[in-house]
Amino acid sequence: MTRITAVHGALAPHRRAQSEITDMIARTCLPEGTDRRVLDRLHRSVKVSSRHMTLPLERYGELDGFGAANDAFIGAATDLGAKAVRGALHAAEVDLLIFTSVTGIATPSIDARLVGRLGLRPDVKRLPLFGLGCAGGAAGLARMHDYLLGRPDHVAVLLSVELCSLTFQRNDASMANLVATGLFGDGAAAVVACGANRPGRPDETAGPTIVDTRSHLYPDTGRVMGWDIKDTGFQVVLDPRVPDVVRGYLADDVEGFLGDHGIKPKDVAAWVCHPGGPKVLEAVTEALDLPDDALDVTWRHLADVGNLSSSSVLHVLRDTLAQRRPPPGTPGLLLAMGPGFACELVLLRW
Repeated sequence: MTRITAVHGALAPHRRAQSEITDMIARTCLPEGTDRRVLDRLHRSVKVSSRHMTLPLERYGELDGFGAANDAFIGAATDLGAKAVRGALHAAEVDLLIFTSVTGIATPSIDARLVGRLGLRPDVKRLPLFGLGCAGGAAGLARMHDYLLGRPDHVAVLLSVELCSLTFQRNDASMANLVATGLFGDGAAAVVACGANRPGRPDETAGPTIVDTRSHLYPDTGRVMGWDIKDTGFQVVLDPRVPDVVRGYLADDVEGFLGDHGIKPKDVAAWVCHPGGPKVLEAVTEALDLPDDALDVTWRHLADVGNLSSSSVLHVLRDTLAQRRPPPGTPGLLLAMGPGFACELVLLRW
């Protein structure tokens, strides 16, 4: 089994109260003279108290098109990604570097830009992933596990960087954009994992092992979540049916996956769940018939920093290890959903 040895989260430098961000969005997204009560209601309803932003608030109104926003992404993602990996990695012996993001594009990719900066070997294998959205953290862990099953003496690093604020669309008063500008924040996370045959340091044995993974792409849900690519950048596609999709599919997926390992949902000691938003978390709780406190770590993460897309579930994993570590040997389930519409499940053993 793959052994997770370190998880480290990093946040963008400018922390702002939700009310300050809402004021900025009102100035940049709403036509002059528009009644902003709908915006205020939407930003309150996501239950986010503060978020971290890549740029000072006054800079967002100055971003002129996709190129300017993407240039800001490349510079900031490289800096924040380096910070996240350095926080997780004790040595430069890395055989595989996976990078996932859905909030900017770069060629050479961000992982390539980090190899020399981090002192990694020039023969390190790289795997940049794009388009997985909020599911990218869980899917990245799954692909890392696949690799380490075949290379059990290797070390792999998964890096997620999501600078969601750089995708906010100016002069777009659509409901999807207003919800996204209230929910998403900027951050990064890095996970280090070793194959089964790789000897670890004494302080690298406390993380969980990955037992198995599963993916499920749901039919006829291609327009539930994603991007429309415009001259102005990434315009969010966010259908209000997301909670209904969760209620319709998630229970069967989770029960079937756990059942293949002789586990029932009530046996799961920790639910490491992506914070898709209040309605999504309520749908997850309802679909899986979870105890009221099962997703407490996720709810706290959502309130403190918002939804960090693919980075969030890795932050929740870190916080679970720090705040609510399950008893050794018990099962855990890490889950996230994203564009496709798809679900990614990772079975853990603490």
